[in-house]
Formats: sequence, C-alpha cells, structure tokens
Amino acid sequence: MKPIIRVENLSKQYRLGAIGTKTIREDVQRWWHRIQGKEDPYLKIGETNDRSSKGNSDYVWALRDINFEVMPGEVLGIIGKNGAGKSTLLKILSKVTGPTTGRIDFNGRIGSLLEVGTGFHPDLTGRENIFLNGAILGMTKREIRSKLDEIIDFSGCERYIDTPVKRYSSGMTVRLGFAVAAHLDPEILIVDEVLAVGDDEFQKKALGKMQEISKNEGRTVLFVSHNMISIKKLCNSGLFLENGNVLMRDSISKVVNTYEYKSASIGEIDLSLRSDRKGSGKIKVMSCNLLNRFNYKTTNIDCGEVFLLDLSVKSNLMETKSKNIEIAVNICHIGGDRIIQLSNRFLGQNIYLNSELTRIQFRIDKFPLNPGKYAIRIFIANSIEIFDWIDNVLILNVEDGDFFKSGFVENSSVFFVDHSINIINN
Repeated sequence: MKPIIRVENLSKQYRLGAIGTKTIREDVQRWWHRIQGKEDPYLKIGETNDRSSKGNSDYVWALRDINFEVMPGEVLGIIGKNGAGKSTLLKILSKVTGPTTGRIDFNGRIGSLLEVGTGFHPDLTGRENIFLNGAILGMTKREIRSKLDEIIDFSGCERYIDTPVKRYSSGMTVRLGFAVAAHLDPEILIVDEVLAVGDDEFQKKALGKMQEISKNEGRTVLFVSHNMISIKKLCNSGLFLENGNVLMRDSISKVVNTYEYKSASIGEIDLSLRSDRKGSGKIKVMSCNLLNRFNYKTTNIDCGEVFLLDLSVKSNLMETKSKNIEIAVNICHIGGDRIIQLSNRFLGQNIYLNSELTRIQFRIDKFPLNPGKYAIRIFIANSIEIFDWIDNVLILNVEDGDFFKSGFVENSSVFFVDHSINIINN
C-alpha cells in the first residue's frame, strides 16, 4: 500500500531576532536561488532548538532531518515537550509555511485545525465564516450548503450563528473551526492542541468525531496533544519529537511509555532538614521518593497505575525498643482531611528498625484517586509516643487514567474500586 504522507529529510530553520539578510541584493539572491530550486546561499549552520539554553548562534533548527511515512487510515499521535517542533511540523504539513530543506509527498486532500479561529474574519458572522473557512479549506459552495445544518449543530453555536465571530469566546470559536474542518471530509485531518480550549463535553465530542473519521471512514488523522489519555485512546501509532529531532516512531503505547519515562525524572526528596516536623525525633524519615511504573522518581501518577512510595528511615532507639512501630502514609486533600491511609499496622506486619537507614516501600497496584492534587503525610508512632510527623511531604499530581482498562475514562467519583456486576435472569 502506498503511503498517504511521505516526509523526507525535512528541516526547518528559523533566524532569531531580525528577519532577512539585511541587504536588498542578498535578499534578491536568496529569492532567485529559491525559485530555481537551489539551496539558500545564506543558509547557515544553526544550533539545536533547545529553548532552555541561551546558545551562541542566531539560527536554530526547529526541525532537523525528519523522515517518516503515514499510511492511509493511520491515526498518528505526535508528542513531545513544548518547543519540540510539533506545531512547526503540522504547519509545514498543512502548507502554512514551507520547509527549509527536504520534501513532503501527499496523496489526498488535507483539512487542518491548527489555531483558534484560523481563517476566520472577526467582523463576519459565524454562518458567513463557515462559508469563508470552508472555501479556504477547499470545500465548494454546494458542499458547504449541504452540510451547513450539520456543521452548526455539531458546533453547538446555533444561537450565535448570525452574530459576528469577534463576540465569540475562544471556546466557541474553536468549536466552530473544528466543526468546519471535521466536515470537510478530508483524506487527511491535522489537529493541533487547540481542542484543549474547549470544555470536557466538546473535547469528548471532538475525539468521538475523529474516531469516527479514522475508524469508520478510514481517513488519516495527525493529532498533537499533551493529554496522553486522549492520545492513547485515539491513536494507533506515535511520533516522539525532541529538540526538532525524531526520537522514536513506533506503536502509540511504546511511544507514550518512552515519553512518560523521559519526562518523569525528578530529584530525591530530602527530608532530613525539614524543620516543620513534629514528634520526638527518635525515629525520622530521612528521604522519600514516589516511583512510577518505570521505577522512575516522579510526582505525577495516572489513575489506575502503580503507586510506589520509597522511604528511608533512621532510628536512634535500641533495636529491642523498635518493636510495635507503626509507619503510616496518608494521602490527603490539599490542606484537608486524609482520603487514604497505608499502614503496616493494618497488615499486621512488624517493622524492626536499627541505627542504619532502613528502606520501606508502600505500594498500591492500582491507584484509585481521580485527577487532582493531593498531599502526602507521613507519621511514625507507637502506642506511647509520636516519633515523626511530616505534612506535605510531596504534592502528588494525579492525571486521567483508564482504571478499569475498559477504554472508559470518567471522573465521576472521589475514587475508584475494583468491582463486578452479575446479571441474574429469572
């Protein structure tokens, strides 16, 4: 089968600061070489596009030697940190801007939604902008008329459709823009992170439409997002960009796992100098690390994933006196009550400590809390005294996850529990 998109040695260079060669003669030479299909005579070697470092060159490579193919019906998720080159790649694929070097071959009509209100005129009504935007995207007037009611209904902006777009909110504008692009019936649909502007209802609606386009109609979708749940739900393959280079091109599960693995790492949380702790101090928690499923230190976890809290504890008690010690981890609302408590006492498990550091790990195989921020509290005590108590050991950021591994993601409760349903017919 022939690829619907083939990208070969694609690079895009940007000049920082002033644009142009600064002389008319050199600008004309650059233009003349370009229309002859020759390399830019003033193209200079640039640095990697790493936004976190200052660099020494006035030129950066937003993309460098990108090569990949997309097959018909493939749903490709493009992921990477901010500044990795994702939006630049989509703009080149959408022909908004041209590459510095390399080429792209297409085999189908393209529909793009890159920025909120792209192609919209603020003084025209929503209805007029549907015709304008549809024409820009390649739809005929007859095509637009035949789908007008469907586009308006999908956008959810019927009440404001004859109102100038300049009075729309950003969410309404992106709804209308996506509705037009999605009904273009393109062979290739390119969607950037703009869906993040919409509310939850519209995001689900938009993702459902893209699934319909890809699965039922066999069309190709290129989707950029920082929401890994949406990426995993919609896409079947992935492209991981880093500093303008392709780091990985594989199945979406492998690409997302690699991205999360590289993004997860943080430093060890040293608790030895915490002055706000309570207790006698005869036993102390010296350090704490939250580990994700890759065994990497992090403060982020997906709902339904492995939660592993690794503690280092030091005791100044004689070993014979360190019996019947309770070490507990509380997961609490920020500034509020605990939701979950983990404790060796609950499990009937004795922990013996000595003067050396003892590593203790608390594990939850399927973390049950819904997305949000939670505080970790640790305390160590026995029936007589509290040895150590530390609030806000770390702030845990829980993100969307498929807890039941059913493809259903819903934040309808405080936490999830595994359960079963039996249907008994009389």
